[in-house]
Amino acid sequence: MKNGFFGFVAIVLIAAAVLAYLSFFVVNPTQQALVLQFGEIRRTAKKPGLYIKVPFVQNVVFFDNRVLDLNMEPKEVIAADKKRLIVDAFARYRIENPVLFFQTVNNVREADLRLSTFLDASLRSELGRSSFTDVVRDKRAELMEAIRKNIDRRAEEIGVNVVDVKIRRADLPGAKSQAVFRRMQTERQREATEIRAQGEEQSRRIRSRADRDATVIVAEAKRDAEKIRGDGDAERNRIFAKAYSKDPDFFVFYRSMQAYLTGMSSNDTRLVISPNSDFFRYFRGPKGTADASGKSGAPAASAGAQ
Repeated sequence: MKNGFFGFVAIVLIAAAVLAYLSFFVVNPTQQALVLQFGEIRRTAKKPGLYIKVPFVQNVVFFDNRVLDLNMEPKEVIAADKKRLIVDAFARYRIENPVLFFQTVNNVREADLRLSTFLDASLRSELGRSSFTDVVRDKRAELMEAIRKNIDRRAEEIGVNVVDVKIRRADLPGAKSQAVFRRMQTERQREATEIRAQGEEQSRRIRSRADRDATVIVAEAKRDAEKIRGDGDAERNRIFAKAYSKDPDFFVFYRSMQAYLTGMSSNDTRLVISPNSDFFRYFRGPKGTADASGKSGAPAASAGAQ
């Protein structure tokens, strides 16, 4: 009797546990869910937490709440300048409206197929209006943003928000790529040669201007130096004239002493000159005379020389 009772209680508890298990579901932070009743959407659960559903009647469909990746196979696109490009692109998207997403595409695989179609059409449309240089260099960021907006506008129909679109690679096919590379290399070499020539021309112009300015500066400096030297000579002559007017005898004596100092400064100085010359008159006396009487010292000098 007791064993039967405990068996019944155990069955009831197990049935209650199963019923509780079927009545609750958990939504993780990376998920969002739809509660369906016989295929009809009853409610959505976007926030993480514990939720209740009717067991055996309602079921739950989970969708990813994170940013999903859409990778495409490389596509061949013709640019506006008739160049064929091999474009490798990808997109990132998030399921924004799970109800609309479930009603239109139902699952991620179908959503990827639909978005791939949108991305392919948008790539061909935008790149077909742009040149090769715009795609690979000049307007790449603007083109990717325009493609993203175009896909996002169309993806609203399936409840998806396109977060980003990127072009990994946009190259020319094999042989054409090499030909374009050689042409670009030739153009860069030509531009480098032109830039070097312009730099050399500017260098010569700057050097010529600097030489001209240096010549002008040196000429002006010489002119100023000659002017200053002339003013100095004039001032010196004025001072000499003033000194001569005050004491002519002393001035003559001073100039003679300066002449002796200048003319006999070297150790090997030799003068072939008569000792009676007027140049040596101050050797015969302090006043240029032979004795204190004031007579000329020329005969005595001659006798002494003999």
